[in-house]
Amino acid sequence: MATKLTYVNGRGRGELIRIILAGVGLEYTEEYLTTKEQWEELKKSGKLLYNQVPLLEIDGLELVQTGAIARYLARKYNMYGSNDQEAAKVDMYYEGSRDFYSVFIAMVFTDENECLKKAKEVMVPKYLPVYEKILETGNTKYLVGDSISIADLGLLECLLAVEEFLGMELMDSYPILKEYYQKLKALDRISTFLKGPHRKMRNTEEYVATVRKVLY
Repeated sequence: MATKLTYVNGRGRGELIRIILAGVGLEYTEEYLTTKEQWEELKKSGKLLYNQVPLLEIDGLELVQTGAIARYLARKYNMYGSNDQEAAKVDMYYEGSRDFYSVFIAMVFTDENECLKKAKEVMVPKYLPVYEKILETGNTKYLVGDSISIADLGLLECLLAVEEFLGMELMDSYPILKEYYQKLKALDRISTFLKGPHRKMRNTEEYVATVRKVLY
């Protein structure tokens, strides 16, 4: 069965799923929600457990909730550590990245300048030193062991936003993290994704208007 992601044509809570799908090398199609009528029909279909998207249809499953989708893909494609202890670390670092990224998610519905001010003054000083220390003390290629995990891809989403919205110079004080980030971006599958059609652009007024019109 073909894999399909249903969401709006923007980043939001769907972009991490796209990054993970790219990371595991899985081909998929996307269906974009563009009208209120389309959204109402999808809710009537019974595919949405909580009447929320993103929705990933894969392996005969209809999965919602970004975290659940991420973990399903991680378990299926061996991106969840090699034992229970490593899986616990993957969870900790992944959840930290979700807290970090929350300020960028908020830019759809709140003032972008206020969000970026909080990102620069609060979130970057809180989270970048933590991940710098993890990489420094772990002495491994990735956050957990020598294999890429959803913790790495969750952090990648955050660092892409830092570079795009705040500038790479904010990483200059974290040389290990900066080098790690550059290596992640250079991985074949990630590099291809970042240059390809599945990578969504930053929010536009048109995108925000569509989200408000369709989902709310």
